[in-house]
Amino acid sequence: MIALEHLNGQEFTLNADPIERIDETPDTRIVLTSGRQYVVQPPRAEVVARVLAYKRQLAVDIARCAVG
Repeated sequence: MIALEHLNGQEFTLNADPIERIDETPDTRIVLTSGRQYVVQPPRAEVVARVLAYKRQLAVDIARCAVG
């Protein structure tokens, strides 16, 4: 899950797994595999960075569980 902000500044949390694409037109639009779309404040590069950080942390957590 990643924390994001709508254009009005309201914060929300989004499941990063079903993200199909992220467009900048000029607003940042996240399109999910379901077709649902979210327009958010952070630029595309920041959303990508948050998704990568989330997935990196998830991999670390899984590795810790596997070790013991």
